[in-house]
Amino acid sequence: MKATVVDNPDRSRYEVFLDGELGGFADYALGDGVIAFTHTEVAVEGRGLGGELVRHALRDARSRGLKVRPDCSFVRDYLAKHPELAEVTDE
Repeated sequence: MKATVVDNPDRSRYEVFLDGELGGFADYALGDGVIAFTHTEVAVEGRGLGGELVRHALRDARSRGLKVRPDCSFVRDYLAKHPELAEVTDE
């Protein structure tokens, strides 16, 4: 099973696909050099889709020079478990 993460700017969210099927998403709002993650939802838990989704989104934000505001508890918890990515936050 192959997971693919894409940014869908028309819907203001990152989406993760598993074998071509939507497996989850992370909603965001952009403004003033900050990307605020507001809600994350994963259809199937326990497969690492949420982690793959958030990891990709955070790395993409960093590559775009954006600071991250983790309003969503899933993103906040992910950052707590991965302090190596903490420099991307606006806190």
